[in-house]
Amino acid sequence: MKFRAGVIAAAAAGALLTVGSAAQPAGARPERPRVVLRGAAPVVVELFTAQGCGGCVDANATVERAAAGPGVIALTYGVDYWDYLGWPDTFAQPAFGERQRAYRAALHQRGVSTPQVVIDGRRQVSGARGLELEAAIVQEASRQVWPPEIEFRETGDRVGVGSGRAPAGGAEVLAVTYTPGVQTVEVREGENRGRTVRHVNVVREVTRLGEWRGRPMLYALPQTANGDAVAVLIQGKTDRRIIGAAVKD
Repeated sequence: MKFRAGVIAAAAAGALLTVGSAAQPAGARPERPRVVLRGAAPVVVELFTAQGCGGCVDANATVERAAAGPGVIALTYGVDYWDYLGWPDTFAQPAFGERQRAYRAALHQRGVSTPQVVIDGRRQVSGARGLELEAAIVQEASRQVWPPEIEFRETGDRVGVGSGRAPAGGAEVLAVTYTPGVQTVEVREGENRGRTVRHVNVVREVTRLGEWRGRPMLYALPQTANGDAVAVLIQGKTDRRIIGAAVKD
């Protein structure tokens, strides 16, 4: 079983792996401890983009570079509100636009636009501004946070979330299924007609696993296609801040 997490500030030392108690729902029979990822949460970089958006190509490249850095979970969501220009985005889903609009409300923005990068659910930058994105990632990585432990069971079908301080309004646990690496699409219509557009870590589905109120809980993971990965996010229901994350390959 592979685990990917950590933060840029701790990259030199590496992520701290230790053996701890497995997170269990109330009344569950104790199981043998597994290898548990401890330490600060990685920085989650969420890009909202569209294949029909002329300004999104550079942002895609910027996030692709960020995805190669240690301690970063980069996720690309295709949105469909650019489809009217003549090219239906091949990765877009209405749910991804809804997720972006939820961030609009939480971040007190007047509207949604692409390209947009949301970092840890706490702040947003334009994906086209590479230096600004890099600086924001470093700032987020330097925050002292104590996320709950996240443990993927060896069977691969469940994840445990340990104890911790839940945010006001509570939190939810999400499983974001995505295809790791780069995918390319040849766009034949719209603003990017004739261009080959690159995407990194394209999101396929977002599944809500349940609520988290600060006590250890065990959740069933969705099944994935061969080659897909799952990022588990612990996210505030009201402020949308991500307080913990880890990736199961």
